[in-house]
Amino acid sequence: MPETGRARLSYRRAEEIFEENTRLLANPLASPEDIEDLDGWTLHRLRHSALTHDAEDGTSTPMLLARSRHASVRSLERYARPGVDSVARHVAERDPAARRRR
Repeated sequence: MPETGRARLSYRRAEEIFEENTRLLANPLASPEDIEDLDGWTLHRLRHSALTHDAEDGTSTPMLLARSRHASVRSLERYARPGVDSVARHVAERDPAARRRR
């Protein structure tokens, strides 16, 4: 980069750095001595997590598609997978009978 004189970090190198530095986080029961044999998290996994959290928070499907740059809902389904608790909370928040009881 002209401002800093440093080269831009490639996706591949960022992935390597992230994976190396999350090995113990991804394997909390492992011993630090085993770090070379462990797999860490990936940037791709972060992508899955971010889309899932956005879906759980109620982000619309069109917005999720735009953010993820997926062309179809079918391909988005692999990424945005709300958990059981999130779905139950969503249903409860929109239950007309529950709203009347408040």
